[in-house]
Amino acid sequence: MRGLGRPSGPEFRTVPLSARQDPVRGKPPVPGPVPPPMLGPPPPAQPPLMLGPASPAQPPSAQGGPSVQGQPSAQGGPSVQGQPSAQGPRPEQAAARKGRLLVVAALVAAVAGGAAGAAGARLSGVSEPAPVAALPRAAPAPSPGPTGLSATAARVLPSVVSVEAGSRGGSGFVVDGRGHILTNAHVVSGSGLATVVLSDGRRLSARVVGADDDEDLAVLAVDYPGDLTPATLGRSSDLSVGDQVLAIGSPLGLSGTVTAGIVSALDREVRLGGARRTAVQTDASINPGNSGGPLVNDRGEVVGVNTAIAAGRGGGNIGIGFAIPIDRAAPIAERIMRN
Repeated sequence: MRGLGRPSGPEFRTVPLSARQDPVRGKPPVPGPVPPPMLGPPPPAQPPLMLGPASPAQPPSAQGGPSVQGQPSAQGGPSVQGQPSAQGPRPEQAAARKGRLLVVAALVAAVAGGAAGAAGARLSGVSEPAPVAALPRAAPAPSPGPTGLSATAARVLPSVVSVEAGSRGGSGFVVDGRGHILTNAHVVSGSGLATVVLSDGRRLSARVVGADDDEDLAVLAVDYPGDLTPATLGRSSDLSVGDQVLAIGSPLGLSGTVTAGIVSALDREVRLGGARRTAVQTDASINPGNSGGPLVNDRGEVVGVNTAIAAGRGGGNIGIGFAIPIDRAAPIAERIMRN
C-alpha cells in the first residue's frame, strides 16, 4: 500500500511546456495550448490526423500531380506527418490523475481501516480503561464560629481557674467583677492563701475570704479583678432530668478540661461536707481536681458546683457525679463575701 505522503515515481515527472518537440516530416508542428489537468472524464476525442499518405478518397491536386507531404492539399490544408494523435489524454494528464487516484485510495483505506477497528473493538467487548478520578471528598466545612456545646465551652472557659493551696488542688470559677472566686471548702482547707491559674496560664495570688465547711463552699479574692472574666449564674431549679450539661475544671491537674453529660437526677441526697445534702446528679465525667469547678447548662450558665463522685473500690469516676445546686450555693457565697 502507498503511504499518504507525496507519491514518487514516473507518474509525477514534469515536462516543461516549451521543451517538447515531436519529430515531423517537413515543417515543425505549431504547438497548441495544453489544456489544464482535469479531474473528470477526458475531453471528447478529435478526429485523428493521418501520419501516412493521403487517403485514396482525396482528389488529386489542382496541378494534376500527387499531393505533396507538407504542402497544401486540394482541400486547402496541409497533410502533415508527426502531429501527435488526439486520441486520449496527454501522458502528463494521465500521470496526474493516476497520482490523485492513489492518494484518494490510500485515504479511503485508512478511514475504512479505522472504522473497522472501532467496530471490531465494540463487538469484542474491549474498551479503553476509564481515567482514574480523584476519590470524592466532602467540601471543607465552613467555619462561622463555634456552635452547640463548643460555643458553650468557649464562653465559660475564660471564667474557670485552677486553685492551688499547699498540697491540695482543685478548681473554681469567677462569680463577680470584684475578683471573687467560688470553690469547695475542702480544696483550701487549712490555708489562708492560694494561687489561681487563669485559662491563659497566668498565675495570680489569692486570699481565702471565708468558707462554710458544712456546705463545702469557700470564696477566694484576687487583687487584680480586671484580669478576670465573671461567669453567668443560672438557676438550678430550671433543670430537668436529661438536660445536657458540661463539667469544666482541672481533673488530675489537667486545666481547662471539659466533659459532657446529662442531668441524671435532681435532689439526690448525698453526704456533702459534714452533713447530708441534696445535689444534682450527672454522668459527666468528674474526677479529683474537678472539685469546685462549674457545672453549666447548654447555654453556658452555671447550675452547680462540682463537689463529689461515687467511686468504686478502685476509685476514679464510674459515671456518677454530684454538684451543689447553684440556687443554694449562690446565697452562701454572698453571705461569705458580706462577712
